[in-house]
Amino acid sequence: MKNILHIAALTLALTANSVLAQEVRTGLSDLKISDARRDRPLEGFIWYPTKETARLKAHQSNGVWQGIQAIEDAEPLTGKRPFVVLSHGMYGNARNQNWLADALVQHGFVVAAIHHPGTSSWMRDPDQARQMWDRPGDISRVIDHVLTDPTISTHIDPERIYMAGHSLGGMTAVALAGGRFDAPKMDAFCAARPREMVCGLLDLWKIAKTPEDAKAMQADLSDPRIKGFAMFDLGATQTFSTASLNAIARPLLVIGAPKGESDVNLDVESRALRAAVPAEFVTYMEPENLSHFDFLGVCKPGGLAILQAEEPEDAFICADGVEERMADQAIVIEAVLAAFQ
Repeated sequence: MKNILHIAALTLALTANSVLAQEVRTGLSDLKISDARRDRPLEGFIWYPTKETARLKAHQSNGVWQGIQAIEDAEPLTGKRPFVVLSHGMYGNARNQNWLADALVQHGFVVAAIHHPGTSSWMRDPDQARQMWDRPGDISRVIDHVLTDPTISTHIDPERIYMAGHSLGGMTAVALAGGRFDAPKMDAFCAARPREMVCGLLDLWKIAKTPEDAKAMQADLSDPRIKGFAMFDLGATQTFSTASLNAIARPLLVIGAPKGESDVNLDVESRALRAAVPAEFVTYMEPENLSHFDFLGVCKPGGLAILQAEEPEDAFICADGVEERMADQAIVIEAVLAAFQ
């Protein structure tokens, strides 16, 4: 009976949101955060529901990526709404999950994403990358900003704040959920399995190589304001202490990507996270056609050819990147909506 009632309630919520989706468009504005961290300014985007219809056009698109239809600096709908912060993967950027942001907005959410300094497409500073503890802090700073900025705070429900992260953004999400970096565990893991992707990455960025850095990494970086999390084919599960993963007590949606060539080892990443966190707090999925790069945007039909000609080493990110990717993303969107409703 409890499950039947839950399904009925979820169906009503999704039906109501479907009606909302027919009535709104996506507003899009630049997001700039200026606070006490003047050494680490944050920039990105915020997407939100609007009733405006004029000026609707493609945004965040180019010859490769489809982008989304949005209205720049539109007037937001009134009322407080659930809020989601997105965290991109290694050398990604705030545009990468705009497809998810657009879908969430159509169901009543406000969504924000920033470029993480040091590990984003255009900010690959090795010293900032070394300070990996700042990544969860970036997300907390976004939440601080939207809850205090007078032009945004009136649209945010502080009791419905969520977070989703892809790849390295998934590691960021685990830290915010209560995972604690464990330097000795990581050293032992990499001594036994030095070819694992996360081991090479931590060496490249010199993560926790000094006592001061190890202390900063092993601090409690969680944010209790976040009510639920989604991890998309995350990396670096092995960096967290087993005890801290066992103690996570907030809902996690963990989605692994089994298809295609990727350096992400599901057995030591998504599947390992599912096994470590108490079962009542984890919803786990592994859609059979989902690949690691399906969490990026949808490619244009000619996007693959452009990459093959201009950036051949990156062309794989548009393999099966149009219709099949859209189908895979529809599965992810449905799961995220169910998790965050």
